[in-house]
Amino acid sequence: MEHGFIKAAAVTPKIKVADPQYNAEAICSGIKEAYGKGARILVFPELCLTGYTCGDLFLQERLLSETRSCLRRIAAYTQGLRALFFIGLPVVKAGKLYNAAAVLSDGKLLALIPKRNIPCYGEFYEARHFTPGNKRAEGFLWDGEEIPFGTDILFFTPEMEGLVVGCEICEDLWAPDTPGTAHALAGANVLVNLSASNETVGKDEYRKMLVRSASARLVSGYLYCSAGEGESTQDLVFGAHDIIAENGGILAEKKDFCEGAVYAELDISRLNFERRRMNTWPAARTEGYRLVPFHLAAQRTALTREFNSMPFVPADRTERDRRCEEILAIQSYGLKKRCEHTGCQKAVIGISGGLDSTLALLVTVRTFDLLSLEREGIIAVTMPCFGTTGRTYDNACKLARTLGLTLKEVDIRKAVRVHFHDIGQDEERHDITYENAQARERTQVLMDIANRENGLVIGTGDMSELALGWATYNGDHMSMYGVNAGVPKTLVRHLVRYYAESCGDKELRRVLLDVLDTPVSPELLPPVEGQISQKTEDLVGPYELHDFFLYYMLRLHFSPAKIYRIAKRAFAGLYGEETILKWLKIFYRRFFAQQFKRSCLPDAPKVGSVAVSPRGDLRMPSDASISAWQRELEGLK
Repeated sequence: MEHGFIKAAAVTPKIKVADPQYNAEAICSGIKEAYGKGARILVFPELCLTGYTCGDLFLQERLLSETRSCLRRIAAYTQGLRALFFIGLPVVKAGKLYNAAAVLSDGKLLALIPKRNIPCYGEFYEARHFTPGNKRAEGFLWDGEEIPFGTDILFFTPEMEGLVVGCEICEDLWAPDTPGTAHALAGANVLVNLSASNETVGKDEYRKMLVRSASARLVSGYLYCSAGEGESTQDLVFGAHDIIAENGGILAEKKDFCEGAVYAELDISRLNFERRRMNTWPAARTEGYRLVPFHLAAQRTALTREFNSMPFVPADRTERDRRCEEILAIQSYGLKKRCEHTGCQKAVIGISGGLDSTLALLVTVRTFDLLSLEREGIIAVTMPCFGTTGRTYDNACKLARTLGLTLKEVDIRKAVRVHFHDIGQDEERHDITYENAQARERTQVLMDIANRENGLVIGTGDMSELALGWATYNGDHMSMYGVNAGVPKTLVRHLVRYYAESCGDKELRRVLLDVLDTPVSPELLPPVEGQISQKTEDLVGPYELHDFFLYYMLRLHFSPAKIYRIAKRAFAGLYGEETILKWLKIFYRRFFAQQFKRSCLPDAPKVGSVAVSPRGDLRMPSDASISAWQRELEGLK
């Protein structure tokens, strides 16, 4: 349970209709396997102890009495197993029959949860046999002990703070007023659903949509377990569609019509964080609820769930292209509004032949096209200096010419040397002053050209650079509108590639692909034999690692230890543990130390779920102490 993870399983056994003894053996076998694999929340299908398709056999006392004895047998089997088990069965209470879930743990029956919404339409006729369940928990006598019986029951454990589990049954999810909604508002962050949903064409996608949307809307984990092999096929077929979702995403899924199980680790701490940060999520209202404790075996949950090594970049090509188009639209319409508001019909942008300035240039071109302005109003300024290489210079010029822009060259070497003389800087001393003087001279040139042309200086720096503080204060750090400030470096690359592949211009595509193939560099140190000598990722670390750290730190507020743990899994085979830890420490050190630069950023559009704007997502003091994070980092190995 370290770092808030708990393993859950949805288990569909192969059953025999109306044979509780056989089914009990199958359930116990499923418990043994799933518990052995580390699952600590296990859910089985609706009425699985008898079979969902018993029909009028549900009215037979013989079936019901054997069901009761088999439930005792399963409960005894769980003796010593510190986990939470949900088993579907028919239950008689006060002369009425209920479709219910038995909740077991460590040899005990903790509660019985009846199904509230009983379908009697289409192929379903449950109302012929079952009574809708009561909400408020009532007493139910079981082997001389009174246990709670009702839908408004939640389960918690002292071994894992913050974990609260609620239960609903099949149709309850389809109803407009779902029990799960009330459970979540009462504090449940994991919902289980015991189901027997038959298959018809297209129903699986609708079912999946319901589960995903429930987990998203209720900010919860959702375990959906459906009936499968062994149910009667007299009129219906059941697909064993098992789904584990978390906050709108599918963690695990199977639909093969056969017995089996799906497993996933739910991140309880993430769910609780999401609720805390949403001021519209209310405090838990537990009035009318019965809170039932259970115990978990202490363990370090082994991780099997996957973590995208590039969380800002969709893995699916179609989705990635759609995302790229949407981001380019956000950037260009943001700049469009700024141009309209200021009345500026010209834009000034420093072009280096690198990724960031290329993306900013493409966004500016789209903006001018939206405004029906001539592209000549975009003044692309190349400012060669001591570190400029022929490759980047040529690409910058080719971009401007291919796009039909106004290209202006300002060689700043003479001006920088004069400045060095004025401040007493030795040109042979390649220190931070040597580098930053060039960046600040370029910014001065851009600002003054913009003043003369009545234009806007378009900022090119991306979010990853701002997170690391990899920008010269009052140099490339400053602009009049920063179109890239909400875009992480790993996504910048995909945006430029998408533009190259969709622009329909062979020459532009060729230049853009060469830009993509060029090492990321500020080019502030002299080249060696004509090649770039200053590679950013050699100095601050791989951007794919830093973007991973940035996402999980700012979007989900994970601790350094948790980020390190999932990074090791996400980058296994690509980066060693020592390398990951080295750059993680550097990321935190730079992130805290460089907040003063982010505190005075120019305006820029928010693009995704993570942003570093001081007026938006990140309200952080510039002099905050890093000590608490450093102490945790130093304890990592």
